[in-house]
This record gives sequence, structure tokens and C-alpha cells, in this order.
Amino acid sequence: MEIFHISAECYPVAKVGGLADVVGALPKYQSNEGHNVRVVIPCYDTKFIKENEFECVHWGHVKLGQFNFPFSVLKEKKDILGFELYVIEILELFDRKEVYGYEDDIERFLSFQIATLDWIIGRRDTPDIINCHDHHTGLIPFMMLYVNKYERLKNTPTVMTIHSGLYQGVFGFDKLYYLPEFDLAHFTILEWGGAINSLAAGIKCAWFVTTVSPNYLNEINTSSNGLESLFKSVRNKSKGILNGIDIKVWNPNTDQFIPANYSVKDIEQGKNASKERLCALFELDPTKPLFSFIGRLLYEKGADLLPEALAMAMTENNKSINVLILGSGNKKIENELDDLLIDYKGNYNNFIGYNEELSHLIYAGSDFLLMPSRVEPCGLNQMYAFRYGTIPIVRRTGGLKDTVIDIGDNGNGICNDQATVEDICSSITRAILLYEDKRKLNALRKMGMDMDHSWSSVCKEYIEVYQLIIKKK
Repeated sequence: MEIFHISAECYPVAKVGGLADVVGALPKYQSNEGHNVRVVIPCYDTKFIKENEFECVHWGHVKLGQFNFPFSVLKEKKDILGFELYVIEILELFDRKEVYGYEDDIERFLSFQIATLDWIIGRRDTPDIINCHDHHTGLIPFMMLYVNKYERLKNTPTVMTIHSGLYQGVFGFDKLYYLPEFDLAHFTILEWGGAINSLAAGIKCAWFVTTVSPNYLNEINTSSNGLESLFKSVRNKSKGILNGIDIKVWNPNTDQFIPANYSVKDIEQGKNASKERLCALFELDPTKPLFSFIGRLLYEKGADLLPEALAMAMTENNKSINVLILGSGNKKIENELDDLLIDYKGNYNNFIGYNEELSHLIYAGSDFLLMPSRVEPCGLNQMYAFRYGTIPIVRRTGGLKDTVIDIGDNGNGICNDQATVEDICSSITRAILLYEDKRKLNALRKMGMDMDHSWSSVCKEYIEVYQLIIKKK
């Protein structure tokens, strides 16, 4: 089966969040199963692009209204990621360091989608499946069905995978002329809430819709930023498939980013070595329980609750805990987290930004991982934490509810129901009691490390979906 994954991100080429991890791992496992897998993303100005060798396999021009952008399709020569990687080079739009956040993002990702389809119809063979990821690729299923020049792709099955329903790629009808020519009788398919909605169009037109966890599929029927009724209407062509993690990248037994490798057999010694390294780097006391947060400092992640909750927890527990933050995002939250250094130096520290190597060390060296998310479609961090014997503290939402069960229910983590300061503090207090019970703590660590969150079984679920819609074809 020839499978195309089209995405805005792919680890390690360009990463902002979990989307990159999924698109960097799922195709590799599908390839291992004997499928011909190709990943297509924009060509950003990233370290990976600069350090690896690419060859041009196609070139052309994208027309966006009166604008005309030359593009090239570049293939990474050695397939070092375990699948064929293609990047769409549009120099005026994508030769930038950041993936998102520009005023012309609509133009950028629309041109990317058009260039990708132009290349695909220029190939000799037609893919068996095109799997689109999030709103940045949401117009592809629409264009395959209704744009005149892509008519050859009308019967090619498409899957729309939703990693987050909050971001939808909305823009006004004044930019409708950016799209290649199509019968305007179909323009209402693009419309949702009085505007062109890329994600809504993808959901309507895709042959099948997947979300990144079963519970998130339930949640978006009642909370999806205005798309609730649409998700309900396509439930018969939808499935929640829990993400996996790349167990080769996230493996404490071989991880080169930690000072001492370890397995279930020597977990305590291995984690202590990483904890001591972490505490030395950030001037913390390795004898105290270490609570960490890794991720984007955004409202959706509950990060706005952290400054007050952490201050309260450190004060109420007489500074008997350590806290370490790794992340960036909202500047107000970043500043409030920096302010904690004034009163809690020695118990608290942070790294504002992102550092892949440091994240591995934090997963290995922490005792507990905080995930107070308001929205978490799947969540990978809790799976990384389990892999390294770190206990996740989560709010029951999305994929966190699917993967973390409270210790009060003979589970593997600590859970709370509300995204509040009080719930975070209460969970930290419970974690301190658990930390003091070394026997129970180590049993939970081993339970987490023994869990299978690999992509192997997940990969099979995706293939089953593909085969189902190919049969319908």
C-alpha cells in the first residue's frame, strides 16, 4: 500500500508539539510493516534541513490569486527517518525558522497544499491513501473532490486525523479566489460559521476521520470550538485511535541524553543518577521529590494555573518539594513563572524555551510529571513519563483519561477532575505521601515502565481503517 502523510510538522525535521512526534513515528512503523510510506511537509529553515542531503524530484508554480510562487519538491536522499521524506520548498513563504505564527500563515499553508497536490497528480502512480493531519492540510480532501485539475484524485481515499480541534484554519471568503478553479456550487462545503473553515472542510470531505484518542472523539462532540454538530454528524465515519510513542527514541535503557541507562531491574539507581544531574544543573536538592512540567505554556495546558499552584504547594509543604519547568508560550505565564525564582530559589527553577535533550533528562530524573491540561486530545508526555518510571499527575481529559488511572483505583498515576489551583495542590500533596512510601512508589514506577504504548499495535489500527475505506472504493 502506498501511503502519503501530509502535515505541517514531523520530528526531527520541524517540531512544535505532539503532531511532529506522531508524524515522525507512525509512518516509520507503517513502513516496517512493508508499506510504501511518504511524508510531505513544508521546507522550513531548520537544522535538519541544513544538515541533510536533498534532491529535487519535481518543480512548478503555485498560483494564489494574483500571486505566483515557484516551488520545488525535495526528497531526503538516504531515508534516514525510516520512510521517504519530502519537503515542499517555497522560498518566499517557508524559508523561516518558525513553523507557525506569521500573518501570512493562511497563504503559506494553502500554497503548501496546492503544491503537494500538483506534485501528486504529476506522478505516474496515484497513492492508495492520503492521510491529512490537522487544519493545515484540511483543504486537500476538498480539492481532491471538487477542484477541476485534481479530478484524477477524486477516487483516492483520504483520512483526516485530528490532533487538535481547537485550531481550524479559518479565513474569510475574500480569499476564496486563492483556491484553484472549482464549481462554485460546492463553495458551501468550505463554509462553517460564516467563513472558510479548513478543518471543517476536511472533516466533511475526508472518507474517514480519526482522532488521537477514543475519549477525545467523545469530547469533541460537546466541546470543539464550534464544530460540535459537525463531529456528531460524521460519527459513523470516525474512530478514536490512541497515539503511541517511539520506543526506540524514548528508551531509558539506550537513551544517550541521560547519565546512566536503566531498565525495570535497576530503575531506582538509574533515576537517581538523572535526578542528581538535574538537581546539580538547576540548583535543587536531590533528596526532595521532584515535580516537573514539560510543554507549551498555554491556557489549554493549564499552565496559567501553575504559578499560583506551585507557590501554594511549596509554601504549604514547607518547601519540602522541588519543582522544575521546561516550556515556553504565553509571555505573561513565562514572567509569572520567572517571578517564583525570587521567593523559591533552591526549590524551584525553570528553562523557558524548549530543549529536546533536556526533556529526556527531566523525564528520567523527575519523580512526578504535572499535566493539569484543560484540553489534551491524546497527550504523549504521560506515556514518555511512564516509559522512564515517572508518575504522571493529570487532569482527567482527552487521552489522559484513556491512559492514566488513579492510584486510588489500583491505577498507575494521580488524577483530578478540575483544572483548578486547589486540585493541583491536592494532587501534589497526595504525591508527597506516595513518595514517602518507597515500596509503593517503586511498584508504580515498574508498572508504568512495563506498559506497552508502542506504535506497533496503533499502526495496525490505522492500516485497518485504510483497508476499510479502500474496500468501499
